[in-house]
Amino acid sequence: MTYGSPASLERRDVAAYLAQVRGGREPGVELVDEFTRRYRAIGGSPLIPITRSQATALEAHLGWPVEVGMRFSKPSILDGMRALAARDASAVVAIILSPQYSPLLMSGYARALADAAQALGVAAREVRIAGAWHDEPAFVEALAERVRSALERMAPEEREAAAVLMTAHSLPRHVAEQEPGYLAQLRTTGEAVAARAGLAEEEWQFCWQSAGHEPGEWMKPDFADLMPKLAAAGRRSVIVAPVQFLADHLEVLYDVDIGARAQAERCGLAFGRIESLNADPNLIRALASVARRSTAA
Repeated sequence: MTYGSPASLERRDVAAYLAQVRGGREPGVELVDEFTRRYRAIGGSPLIPITRSQATALEAHLGWPVEVGMRFSKPSILDGMRALAARDASAVVAIILSPQYSPLLMSGYARALADAAQALGVAAREVRIAGAWHDEPAFVEALAERVRSALERMAPEEREAAAVLMTAHSLPRHVAEQEPGYLAQLRTTGEAVAARAGLAEEEWQFCWQSAGHEPGEWMKPDFADLMPKLAAAGRRSVIVAPVQFLADHLEVLYDVDIGARAQAERCGLAFGRIESLNADPNLIRALASVARRSTAA
């Protein structure tokens, strides 16, 4: 299960998607225009096709039926549950494609899953949601390998003075303060990836990205805040390494590849970004481990 994306690059479809994300509240004209521009700048989000490829790979690895369900678009979580029922699945393990788990932030998935089970007459005891898997060894190794590869692609002089920024989607501060466990999971992932990639303490930092458009204070530091500080400290290059996102989508292809790159270049920093995991074999192994563990619980 993951967020989803607009049905097309048409403004009306972007508006409909944003309304779903906002819990049915209609987005303002400026917000729709801005997000339509962003989606068009990246040629549309590949999130749903990538999620399907992950499901196909996981099914081949496990030998179990695997379907996808989006929280805010089609195919919905109900669609995914219906497809599993059609394949005679006797029990369901639902994996949210965010390795760090928060009961508060992920509650919408749980509600959608419960509603789908009720609509299909599936007993609640037959549906399980996998918890956090932020330190799953194969997942950590997949990210660490991406970090090592990104560093290797840099020129030697840039690599020697590089900073790695491990990022997660920003949160309103008042929400983050209610989720200390979730924040700890994010930092644990960053620390595990850094250790596996062989990064010294001074070579990496955890920060936030993609702060929303809602009013109020969002978590800091954002990578935009850090770029000038890194340049002033003598860094020559920066690598952005999202540790929460598993696939290419808007927050990677626009916020990082376009937004963060522009910020880095304005500060005179060479820019790099780790490749998204997408259907990386190590990620699939991690997901398989999570699924098996959930059925044994």
